[in-house]
Amino acid sequence: MPADSELARLLEHPAIWRGRSAARTEAVSTGFDTLDECLPGRGWPRSGLTEILVPRFGVGELSLLLPALATLTRRPTARWCVWVTPPLDPFAPALAAHGLLLEKILIARAGTSLWAFEQSLGSGACDVVMAWARRLRTREIRRLQLAAERGRTLGILFRSRSAARESSPAILRMAVEPLPQGARVTLLKSRGGRNGSIEIGHLPAGS
Repeated sequence: MPADSELARLLEHPAIWRGRSAARTEAVSTGFDTLDECLPGRGWPRSGLTEILVPRFGVGELSLLLPALATLTRRPTARWCVWVTPPLDPFAPALAAHGLLLEKILIARAGTSLWAFEQSLGSGACDVVMAWARRLRTREIRRLQLAAERGRTLGILFRSRSAARESSPAILRMAVEPLPQGARVTLLKSRGGRNGSIEIGHLPAGS
């Protein structure tokens, strides 16, 4: 194979960041056109760690994920959708009403949630793994990012808005602020995407 062809194939690897001219990013639509337009690949990255920062847990942060979770759990080749120690019990009828296939959802009540999160991300058995954490070291987030890449998993890490001052190896970071109608999403870090704030006028009711 010619050297230039080998180089082109190498540069298409999703783990290589090339800024705005990044390699094609496999993604799943968020379900919100205005948000998709700001993200590389027009959606949530299918592999890697995404941080969603919120004022407090339980303010409706899951509403932003429900359309994508419905898409992922209903794919013919769907893997598991894992929730690691969620702060509130998911309400199954509401999830089903939003189109999620309940048979593909696994709730992990783990004493060591960081370990369970990392193992699930890297297992290769999950399409998406979500966890909620208050304090994490940079090296711990780096391990989670690598595990998500290894397992080709969409990892969602919910953290406090105060973590916005910290650096993070996650490939995508955003802060979400609930509004009377919808939410304000501020993109803090997006490999090949845009930064800045957008408003989403309507979110599905939470779970």
